Amino acid sequence: MKKIILAIFFLSLCFQGIAQDKIVYDVKFQGQKKNKVGFLKKYVSVRNGDVLDSLQLDQDVILLKRLAGVSHAYYQVFFSNDNLYNVFFSIEENFTLIPNLNVWTTTNEQLAYKVGLYDYNFLGRNIAFGGFYQNNGFDSYGINLRAPNLFSRNFGIALNHQNWTSEEPLYFDEGSANYKYSNTSFEALLLYQINFKHRLQFGANVFTEEYSYLNGLTSDAIPQSLELDKLMFKLVYEYDNLNYDYQYLEGIKNTFYLQYVTTENDFQDNFLIGWSDFMYFKRVGEKGNWANRFRFGVASNNASPFAPFSVDNNLNIRGVGNIIDRGTASMVLNTEYRYTLYEKGWFILQGNGFVDAGTWRNPGGDFGDFVDSNNFRVYPGVGLRFIHKRIFNAIFRIDYGHGVTKNSSRGIVFGIGQYF
Repeated sequence: MKKIILAIFFLSLCFQGIAQDKIVYDVKFQGQKKNKVGFLKKYVSVRNGDVLDSLQLDQDVILLKRLAGVSHAYYQVFFSNDNLYNVFFSIEENFTLIPNLNVWTTTNEQLAYKVGLYDYNFLGRNIAFGGFYQNNGFDSYGINLRAPNLFSRNFGIALNHQNWTSEEPLYFDEGSANYKYSNTSFEALLLYQINFKHRLQFGANVFTEEYSYLNGLTSDAIPQSLELDKLMFKLVYEYDNLNYDYQYLEGIKNTFYLQYVTTENDFQDNFLIGWSDFMYFKRVGEKGNWANRFRFGVASNNASPFAPFSVDNNLNIRGVGNIIDRGTASMVLNTEYRYTLYEKGWFILQGNGFVDAGTWRNPGGDFGDFVDSNNFRVYPGVGLRFIHKRIFNAIFRIDYGHGVTKNSSRGIVFGIGQYF
């Protein structure tokens, strides 16, 4: 009898402990205008009836600040009745209909530009939709749709079409030649968010490449015109542990890309390419931010002028010029210190000092090419950022890079958004 009484007493204590848990009665949002409340409720993890968990709410705030349509977010908890509580997420929205502008000079000193218009919160549901037009002596355009939460909180899709034309250098042992390069592609990707920090993308890209000789070295081994039909399978894995506070970032993010390209021609075999972008951000005092990106990539080491990695002004080394060389492996480090020079209301002026350094493996070469002085580039420089706090990615940047290694150049790079 005593055992039964003790068991009943123990169970009553357990049920009493459960009954005293703080329970979420309702989840509410305030401050949103364009963002749809229905989407936001599905996007955060907390639900009506959940046990109130501050760690879960902290993670939801970080997730909300990663949305293009949110510049800042925080939560408050208010007592309702008994052991029930209301959770309020307060949202400061971004303006997300953004024009895009990039201006640079090509290797032949021609002015090139790229203009576009994107809505990064289309329909108020975290859908990015838009397109661009580019002129660098040739006409190019692209149309992009990215809806990461289209089917559920964790599952979405991306569709992309691009018609790209540019002047591209191909490198041979004896010298180089310039070709008109065209790429027409159609891509479909499935997007899956595994959990708070991990995401996957996978899908396929069908594209046609065309090469037409313009000038430079000619070779009997390489035709003056070439058309290649290709199929690419793509996998992207992303680890994201970044925390955003307006223009400041802190934490680690790593994105790994893997692509397998199939083709049938006499000049390029099927090849595998993979690379990783590791980024590390650290707050320094109240106004400083140390930012780093390390990129390492390797592809099938075919002795071909059609090597997939390029050394380029707008991709990896500021000031180096427009596609100065190609390789079958690449290693690049970008490090910069960002400092807020002036901040008032919505406007921020940020200065930065940077060092971009990179090297690559020649087609058919070995990893010893990484330490070859002909391949190694180091470009220190300075820049400015003009930032609007209430417009998504409204960062106009201007950087000047000056090479200090062999065969170096110098140049100015303009663009929208941080370089990385």
